Amino acid sequence: MRHDTQPPETPGTIFLRKHGIAHSNHLYEYEEHGGTGVSARELNVAEHAVVKTLVMEDENARPLIVLMHGDRKVSTKELARQIGVKKVSPCKPEDALRHTGYMVGGCSPFGTKKPLPICLEKSILDLSLVYINGGKRGYLVGVHPHDILRVLQPKIVECSLPA
Repeated sequence: MRHDTQPPETPGTIFLRKHGIAHSNHLYEYEEHGGTGVSARELNVAEHAVVKTLVMEDENARPLIVLMHGDRKVSTKELARQIGVKKVSPCKPEDALRHTGYMVGGCSPFGTKKPLPICLEKSILDLSLVYINGGKRGYLVGVHPHDILRVLQPKIVECSLPA
């Protein structure tokens, strides 16, 4: 875990402050392709409580964000069925950056460049605290899942599979 004294200022942290969302700041040494396993290990928290921000698109290249447990993966077939589209697939990293303003590995659902539809895995709401990207690689914020629900107003879905 990094011991920087000052958390970064990102569009995500500005969004959280603007909406009065209490959050804790957690910096760690980012590892390329390390995923949520690295952040969970560095923060000494369960990977299930680390929430991935996945930028996906439907068959018409319309972007959306999916919030999923770090130790689970998305059933794109089930997600597509639940949101009423034919197909959902991950965006290319450059498309994710264009849609959100964030680099892959540092993508936050807070403060995106443009408003995007958000889907939240239902079981995330069962957790008392989750760790989600704050808008920079190597930086997570701890937030209550019901605050995510309140400010982002996501569609609640059940589309998780074992990773």
